Parts: sequence; structure tokens; C-alpha cells
Amino acid sequence: MNDIESIIKKIKRCIKGFENPVVTQIANAYKDPFKILISTILSLRTKDKTTREASLRLFEKGDTLQKIIALSNREIEKLIYPVGFYHRKTVTIKKISEQVAKNNGKVPDTLEGLLKLPGVGRKTANLVLSEGFGKPAICVDTHVHRVSNRLGLVKTETPIQTEFALMKVLPEKFWSIYNTIVVPFGQNICKPISPFCSKCSLNEMCPKLGVKKHR
Repeated sequence: MNDIESIIKKIKRCIKGFENPVVTQIANAYKDPFKILISTILSLRTKDKTTREASLRLFEKGDTLQKIIALSNREIEKLIYPVGFYHRKTVTIKKISEQVAKNNGKVPDTLEGLLKLPGVGRKTANLVLSEGFGKPAICVDTHVHRVSNRLGLVKTETPIQTEFALMKVLPEKFWSIYNTIVVPFGQNICKPISPFCSKCSLNEMCPKLGVKKHR
């Protein structure tokens, strides 16, 4: 199964009517790499609805970099609760904000630069590059990792392995859009347990690797 163009088209068809991933929503609303970076930090191990609400509360109170720096840790915690690990994320947000301020208020626009920021790993960095700067980058979360392996596009054990494997099989023009379409596809159709194969436009061509039960 290697007709990438066809796979992309069919996934797009499947996700019509579903919401964009939360960071894409934030990116569309603010067009601000800093806010995109912060919302990505908030999204880690947190449901989209919770992330969206926490991001909006935080950005309403701290609509600029300097205002977020001025907030106390306790204030940030109250604004972002109940995101996962909100105590730790509060510390990370303050550290990132202070480091960005030292860089003349500019978020790094390279993978290497982003990875130097506190709490930023490859998944976060790639999403910021894609959504914040419009640069080709493959963000691999649990949905992208799972779906890519089920489709047989890659054969990997970890998200980082999946990122590098996808770079070899996906044309660069699809790098940034891949996460945006695969996340809602994985959330609503290609679920972790018992995916909705009967509703999937890829059903006939998908090898369903690792799928033990489907609907």
C-alpha cells in the first residue's frame, strides 16, 4: 500500500465534519508562534477540549509574552487547570517565556532552536514549525504513530522512529498536513481499540496491521 496521494485524499474524505486538532485551531485563531508553542505544551497528555479551554483562559489573561511572564505560577496554574501535569507545565511555560523574551521575543524557527527550549521535544518542535512557521515538518503523536503502522506506511515501534520513517515515504508537500488530517482520523475513525473500518474510505485498501477487532 504505497499510493500516498490516494491515502491522503481518502483520509481527507473521512474527516469531513470533524474538528481540526486543537493546536491547529489555536494557530488559525492567533497566527502567533508563541501562543502556538504554549498551547502545544498544554496539549501534551490532555484532551483537545480541555486544552482549548485552558489556552483561551490563559491567553485572555496573558495576551502577550510579557503579561504571561508577569503572571505568578499560582495564577497560571488556576488558568490552565485541569490540563495534565499542570504544575509542571506552569513551570515550563514560565521558563519558555523567559527564554523567548531573552531572544527579543522571538520563538526559534528551527528544529535545533526549538529543542533547546525547556520541555520541548521533537513532537512539539515539529508542530510549532508546521503550524507556527509554515515549514514542512512531521509531527508524530500517538494517532500518527498508530495509523501509519496500521496502514503499512511504516513498521516502527516508537513515534520518533515513525517520524524518520515517514520522512522517507511521504513527499515533503504532505509533511505538515499529515498530522492535521491523521489526528482527527485517529480520534474518530481509526480508534486505538475497535476502529470504525466500516465507515472508513480506506477500508478496502487498508491491510489493518495489528487490528484484532473492528466495527
